[in-house]
Amino acid sequence: MIIELLADEPKGLLASEMAAALGRSLGELFRIIVVMEDAGYLQKSSVDDRYTVTYKFLDVAYRATPARGLVEAAQPEMQRLALATGQSCHLVVPKIGGGLVIAREETPGVRGFALRVGGSIELTRSCSGRIILAFSAPTVAERMLDRAEAMAAAPIGRPALLKLLDQIRKDGFYTRESPITRGVTDVGCPVIGFGGEFLAVLTIPYLELIDGSQLVSIDEARAILLETSKQISRQLGYIQRENIAV
Repeated sequence: MIIELLADEPKGLLASEMAAALGRSLGELFRIIVVMEDAGYLQKSSVDDRYTVTYKFLDVAYRATPARGLVEAAQPEMQRLALATGQSCHLVVPKIGGGLVIAREETPGVRGFALRVGGSIELTRSCSGRIILAFSAPTVAERMLDRAEAMAAAPIGRPALLKLLDQIRKDGFYTRESPITRGVTDVGCPVIGFGGEFLAVLTIPYLELIDGSQLVSIDEARAILLETSKQISRQLGYIQRENIAV
């Protein structure tokens, strides 16, 4: 409960604020906080005494889930992708109610745009989030949509969104202007595992420079991204599985 509460509070919370939000006494909650801080899962600011979550949770999740093998397969290909396009890229996996950035490769140049590892991705509006919804198993995607709809401040427009997700599945990729950052166009492709299951999204936040000095056009970047996502999928056994089926 503490972790989920702090996940939505990047600036952290005071122990008293957490106790009030969770309906617990300060004494009861403080004992839990001390244990979590000693274990390295929480850190306390020396400036304002606010608690935030550390990267230890990400490290534990990385070691305890298939994410480790996924990153090991993807990282060399992501490095080649960044060099070939002159753009950063990041790898996103599904999590409850959204997506999670588990790896990134920054642009080799002096100018670029990149998301931080551990960052959360919104499902219904973002490029990566929509690819997650499009390629996840139907029952899983439906649960994610139900949760997103329940948490949304405004209607998500499910009928139109479902139509778009169907088109994304047919295309095998998705491109859209970033709903947050001006001048960035997100391009994403799915990464598929051995049994044909969806594993992750590989995305380029394509930054178009005013002077036109980017290495490749967005269409060229998309083509390289598509081949990279296929190569990662092959390394995870996807093509071999298809060959066996044939």
